[in-house]
Order: sequence, then C-alpha cells, then structure tokens
Amino acid sequence: MKRIAFILLCILLLSGCYQPERNCTDFHMGTFEFETLLNGELVKTTFIRNDSIEVDYFQGKTDTSSVRWINDCEYIVQKLHPNSMAEEKAIHMKILSTNNDTYTFEYALVGSSNKQRGTAKKIK
Repeated sequence: MKRIAFILLCILLLSGCYQPERNCTDFHMGTFEFETLLNGELVKTTFIRNDSIEVDYFQGKTDTSSVRWINDCEYIVQKLHPNSMAEEKAIHMKILSTNNDTYTFEYALVGSSNKQRGTAKKIK
C-alpha cells in the first residue's frame, strides 16, 4: 500500500512540473492566420508582423499597428490610425504555448481582466 501511495505521489509531482513549449521568438516575425467565430460565422484574419509593426488583412480591409514587445512572449498592439475611440485602445497579447508552426495566445484590452484565447498559424 505504501508503494502504491509513493508511486501516485511521484506521478502527481512530475505531472505538476509540466511546462508547455514556448519558443516565442520563432513567432516575432512572419505571416500568420487566425480564425475565429464572428456572429456565428468562421472568419479568417491574415497578418504580417515584423518585430515592431503588424499589418492585418480582414474582410478586404487593411490595418497597421505598432508592436511593442514586453518580453519574449508578451507584447502590446496598438493601431496606428484608429477610426474610433474603441480602436484607440491597446491590446495586450501573451503567447501561452507554441507547437511547430502554431501558437496559442491570450489577449485583452490593456487594463481589462476579460481575456480571450486564440490560436495563430505561421504560414510564412
């Protein structure tokens, strides 16, 4: 019985130490796609990011944003030419995990606790 308890304890300790892969610098630059549901419809955004600028292509429109990296896995995106007060707000992005050509991220308006998640795929 003690042996079983010891083995279970070891398994719990080892599984609790698992860290997801985070090769965030691999995703600082490139061309990416992100799909999400918008009003019940699956829509795709394509964006090109170099280290400090991101250009988004969504439903025939193009937007340019500045990118300021906080650390290797977190950055702030802010539109350079906002069309409304809502677009003026910066967005905090955090890469949670990476896997080959995709990364899972969490995002929210700066200062907001209402976070959402998504997955982007590097296509170039």
